[in-house]
Amino acid sequence: QVQLVESGGGLVQPGGSLRLSCVVSGSSFSIYNMGWYRQAPGKLREFVALISSGGLTNYANSVRGRFTISRDNAKNTMYLQMNSLKPEDTAVYYCSAPLGQSWGQGTQVTVSS
Repeated sequence: QVQLVESGGGLVQPGGSLRLSCVVSGSSFSIYNMGWYRQAPGKLREFVALISSGGLTNYANSVRGRFTISRDNAKNTMYLQMNSLKPEDTAVYYCSAPLGQSWGQGTQVTVSS
C-alpha cells in the first residue's frame, strides 16, 4: 500500500511563500500521475495542481501563475512551490499518488497577517 507524508505547511503572511513536500513510499513513484488538493474550513476538497508521470502539469485557475508543482523521481518526492500567497489559500493541503487513489494526512497552510 502506498503511503504519503506531506510536510512544509505553516503560517505565512500574505505575499509570502511556502514549499510543500510529499514523500511517497514504494518503487512505482516514477509511473504515477500525482497531485495536490486542498480543503478550507466548511468547503469541499478542491483540486490545486497535478503532474503526470511524464512531467506535464495542470493547475486550478485560482493558483495558476503563483504555484508550481514538480517532482523528483530519484527522491520519491513531489513538491508544491507556493508564491504570492493570499488569505484565500488557507487550507489543509493533501497530496495524492496515484492521483485520486491514495492520500497523505494533510499539512496546514495558513496565510494571515
